[in-house]
Amino acid sequence: MSRSSTHQTVEATVRPVPRYGVFIGLGVVLGVIVAGILIAIGNYEPSKVLDVVYPPGQVFGFALLWTIPIGIALGAGVALILDRVARKHARVVTVEHERVVASDADAEASA
Repeated sequence: MSRSSTHQTVEATVRPVPRYGVFIGLGVVLGVIVAGILIAIGNYEPSKVLDVVYPPGQVFGFALLWTIPIGIALGAGVALILDRVARKHARVVTVEHERVVASDADAEASA
């Protein structure tokens, strides 16, 4: 078994990073909640011009077409702002990097 290992000490920057998927998901949830609130306060009387009444389910679907993309954009914007703020809290640490390389003869023997 001939293994060679090399040790190297390097500096690395460590900083907290927000999870963008979580913020986008929260934006979607916020969009659904806002659409539900808009449906709850909506008026479902017949239109005087078109003489048509849209059912609440259909209005909810149309509201989702607007509120979900807006919620996604707001969630992503908040995540970007938090990412910029997190850059100020970055710290430099010393890390020991170890690389172990096995020879080809060892790989054939273990197979």
